[in-house]
Amino acid sequence: MDKLLYIIIVYEFIINLFTFILYGADKYKAKHEKYRIPEARLIFFAFIGGALGAALGMKCFHHKTLKLKFKLVYVLLVLQVILAGYGLYIFFIK
Repeated sequence: MDKLLYIIIVYEFIINLFTFILYGADKYKAKHEKYRIPEARLIFFAFIGGALGAALGMKCFHHKTLKLKFKLVYVLLVLQVILAGYGLYIFFIK
């Protein structure tokens, strides 16, 4: 079980870091009028565990903050925090 927890922690770190970088790269591309990263891809990476990285990327880079569909990132973040809390509760308490 310890190995599974380690794998989950490493996955979460990597996916959130990657998602943060992805949002930064898209903002850079927007400023320099280059080919953009599709919005669906940005939201997908938030959905698969990178909601914290997406939210931080949106705040740090002031990117996609006004678009309604990107408000979903905050809902995903809340759900992922609840899921992580429940997982930690199961792992450490039960």
